[in-house]
Parts: sequence; structure tokens; C-alpha cells
Amino acid sequence: MNTPLSNFELKSRRDFIYTSALALSAIVSGVKASDVSSVDKPIIAFSKPFQHLGPEDTAAFVEKIGWNGIECPVRSKGQIEPERVFDDLPRYVDALNRRSLSIPILVSDITDIHQPHAEQVLRAASQAGIKIIRLGATRYVSDKSIEDQVSEISKKLKDIGDACAELKIKAGVENHEGATMFAAPIWDAYNAIKGSQSKNLGFCFDIGHATIEGGVSWPTQARIVEPYLLSVYVKDFTWIKGPKGWKPKWCNLGDGMVDKGYVKHLQQIGFNGPICQHHEYALGDQESMIKHMKHDLKVLRTWLT
Repeated sequence: MNTPLSNFELKSRRDFIYTSALALSAIVSGVKASDVSSVDKPIIAFSKPFQHLGPEDTAAFVEKIGWNGIECPVRSKGQIEPERVFDDLPRYVDALNRRSLSIPILVSDITDIHQPHAEQVLRAASQAGIKIIRLGATRYVSDKSIEDQVSEISKKLKDIGDACAELKIKAGVENHEGATMFAAPIWDAYNAIKGSQSKNLGFCFDIGHATIEGGVSWPTQARIVEPYLLSVYVKDFTWIKGPKGWKPKWCNLGDGMVDKGYVKHLQQIGFNGPICQHHEYALGDQESMIKHMKHDLKVLRTWLT
């Protein structure tokens, strides 16, 4: 009897043809066929752990680790404050570009197009050539039905999507784990995005959070978001039991519950968007941080090949 994972990893005829074509292309260009799955796969990192660094130091740090760029937080107490986005964002873009690095994703607090600085942040991102905006997290309240709240969120998402359409960018919802988090079950965010009928909305899919919430059903969650998949976030965790019961504890990639089968599946469907490393566990001082981040990048590259 097949397990959910083995079913998820089965290659269709389309997947076989796609992979074979990549392999042939790689051989012609001098790349090893065994390395074909890592071709054209940008790996970036959420810069929150080192967001205190200025533009030049950020670029040097990213180059040292070996990433292709960053997911940059432009939000309150982030790497860039929203009110300074037009001044500061170009400096980070320029510093990274000089080292052949980039900012594929901008992280925001935006949940409503009418909130302060929302349009300003979207416009600055568009002008800087950033194509994906990760939206802020939304929590459910207890005094309204979930159905009504999803309907309200869908309307707000549509307004954001309309603004993004004018600027030729896309906005993504990240799935978080948590009892009150919108998008934790995936279905709610899927229905809200689909209901908005906007071609400029999608998912910034977090396989770590999806595994916490979905357990062994994460392949179903992953399949649901595929039509709207903008970017992928990779991190790992284990379950630990404390005085208040079981809870997830973040850890090095490859040491926890997240299955590399998902990364294999990304190859099969031909996903070529940004794959972003998140680091939620304690990283220690800068020397320790570099060690942990290089370790996780090495593991992810192994999964990709």
C-alpha cells in the first residue's frame, strides 16, 4: 500500500518529459545531468535575522553565505521602515545588484490597501523591479463567524490585487501555523484568493508551517496552492513536549519533520520561482549564524539535486 508521500512523488508522463528535456539541455550545455534539478533555481533568504545590516554589509553577508538574494522586510521595525521605502529600498537593490544578487520578494505589513504607506510600498517595489510582495499576517477574531471573516478578507485581497495589477506586481499570502491565523488551514486562503478573481494574488507557501498544521496531509495542502504558487519558504522543526504539552521547535534544515519530497515535487512541476530559506531557531552570534545558515543552504542544495 502506498503512503501519501510515495503517491505525491510519483512522476506523470508530463513530469518525465519535462525532466528529460532539462537533462538533455544540461548535457548539451556542459552541465552534469545529475545537477539538472538545481539549474535556474534561485535560493534566497529572509533577511530578518540580519536586518540590522546596511545595504553594503547585507550584500556582502549574502554573498558570503552563498544565496542569490534576499526577501527584504519593509515594515515597522523591519530592515526598511515603510515611510523610508523610496529612499532606502533603491540602496539595497543597488548594493545587491553590484554583486549579481537581487531582491525577488519584499515583505510587508499590508493587509488592507487603505492602511498607511500601503500604496507607497507597492509602488516603490514596482519601481525597484521587485515582482512579489508578501502580505502581512491576519488573525481571526472570536466575535465573528469564520465564513464572514474570510469574505471580508477576500474583498481586501481583491483591492490589493487590483492595485498590484496596475503596478504589474503580485501579492502573496503566507500560510502561518496557529489557532487564530488566517491561511493556517490553507483552504480559507485558497477560497479567499480564488473568490477575489484576481490574477495578481497568490501564495508564498511555507512548507514548515504547512507540515505543522497538516501533518501527513501536507501533500494535499501543497497541491491546493499550486495554481497560485509565487514563492516557497523552507524551514524545519521537531515536536517537543513541555509543561503545557506538545509544541513545534524550529531546528536546522534536515534535522526535523519537513520532508524533502516537497522540494523534489517542485522540480517535477517545473516551479522556477524563488525558494527562500527562513531561520526561526536561535542562531547565536554572527559566527554561529553563518555556520547555521551555510549548513541549511547546503542541505537545501542537496535536496534540489
